Amino acid sequence: MNHILLLEDIPEIRAWLKALVKQVFANAQITECSRVQDALALVNGQRFTLALLDLGLPDGSGVEVIAALREKQPEVQSVIVTIHDDDEHLFPALQAGAFGYLLKEQSRELLVEQLQRMSGGEPPLSPSIARKVIAYFAAQVKKPTSTLLHEVSLTDRETEVLLRVAKGYTLPEIGVQLGLSRHTIADYVKQIYRKLNVSSRAEAALEAQRLGLFGRN
Repeated sequence: MNHILLLEDIPEIRAWLKALVKQVFANAQITECSRVQDALALVNGQRFTLALLDLGLPDGSGVEVIAALREKQPEVQSVIVTIHDDDEHLFPALQAGAFGYLLKEQSRELLVEQLQRMSGGEPPLSPSIARKVIAYFAAQVKKPTSTLLHEVSLTDRETEVLLRVAKGYTLPEIGVQLGLSRHTIADYVKQIYRKLNVSSRAEAALEAQRLGLFGRN
């Protein structure tokens, strides 16, 4: 069963998000809170599968919760749900480890559709946010794939793991595919993130695309 952490300080919006989440994850257990400190305490005491987090809370930012989840429960997918669509909020959240970034101004139908896509491993990104991310990487200097792979010094095994992470497979699934334990895969992911200087699956997927890996099996 999915156990979802919902961090939102405005009661009306929290109730709206809870109803939306129930529409997507019908049998999910939802734990609500309105303060960053409460969310951090929950991360220390409960296990979650998904976190939906606001950024501007009275006592801090949802980015703090992403960092805590990354340290204590790295398998949890953290999704920002916010009104902020500027680079100053977007990229620090992605760098902290956010798997997705959704804007509250979207229609309920589009938000539901974005969350439903998570079952296929696709990061939920509002269209305008996706364009910002793509534009950022498009602005980077393009180099031949072989040069890029050499530049970041990924081994063949690390490249195989990165491709599967980018495609949305879980660590246990990658372990089965490659005949390795989940803990071994977790070590590879840690090394890959360090070499690529990324901190989330979304960033890793973008790096895999930049390296031209999606044409491989």
